[in-house]
Amino acid sequence: MKTRCKIHLLQNWILLIMFSTIFQISSFAQQLRKANTDQIKLKWLDIAYATTSQAQKLDIYLPDGDGPFPVILSIHGGAFKAGDKRDGQLTPMLEGLTRGYAVVSINYRLSPEAKFPAQIYDVKAAVRWIRANAKQYKFNPDKIAAWGGSAGGHLSALAGTSGNVKELEDLSLGNPTQSSRVQAVVDWFGPTNFLKMDEQLKESNLKNPQTHSIPDSPESELIGKNLADAPELVKAVNPETYITADDPPFLIQHGLIDHLVPYQGSVNLASKLSAVIGKQKVTLELFENNDHGGPAFTTEQNIVKVFAFLDQYLKH
Repeated sequence: MKTRCKIHLLQNWILLIMFSTIFQISSFAQQLRKANTDQIKLKWLDIAYATTSQAQKLDIYLPDGDGPFPVILSIHGGAFKAGDKRDGQLTPMLEGLTRGYAVVSINYRLSPEAKFPAQIYDVKAAVRWIRANAKQYKFNPDKIAAWGGSAGGHLSALAGTSGNVKELEDLSLGNPTQSSRVQAVVDWFGPTNFLKMDEQLKESNLKNPQTHSIPDSPESELIGKNLADAPELVKAVNPETYITADDPPFLIQHGLIDHLVPYQGSVNLASKLSAVIGKQKVTLELFENNDHGGPAFTTEQNIVKVFAFLDQYLKH
């Protein structure tokens, strides 16, 4: 009887671990299905923006018209180790096609293939590629916004704050004469200071919070070391580290009951940005009763709000 109980407990424990892992990788429910792009007429898929890895590819979606179009750079989430440029995370960005935006969705090297800073190297290489090919695809090279959720939110924020940071740019990936700066950032529930996450989740008193300061957390796997053993790497991966007065405007949104990425990280990022670039350039919204993602992010009302923010800085 004791043996059966132990087996039953072990089975439950395995199922719990499996469920937790699936939730981490999924980020939010939309990621489990592909975005519907069948009706989009003007599109180019799987274009290489660099040649170091098979992951370094992008998809282009254009609206009707002559352009040049401001560009939404869509950066998927997935715990830095999963996700895809065509999964459901792309769906809200595609709303830009009806509003006069080009949408460029990218893949980048994931943590099982390459450790940080490979991911931000790839994001910036994609931005440089967009500028180098602006004329061919009717992009406006002076109006590019980075938008992503979770890991994609983190990389969007990091692209926004580290525009001229040489250590976070690999010019050998291509188009070295082009700028990798972006002109706006939409950061949905991205992590910031990895070492603070466990403490912040504990403060929120949430059920089943994810533990980050362990060797096999997504953040530890991203930098290749246990977080507590690598404070300098944790500092290097934190978007807050690079904030300067010439950073672009930010829209930051986060759920208050996020049990994977604590909302306090977004609060701190917004506060530090506001102190340097000005409160008028930083919008922070916290959604009650929303976990990691959630319905509040993709409602029609919120999508209108996101595009009002983008219009303000990319169309005027």
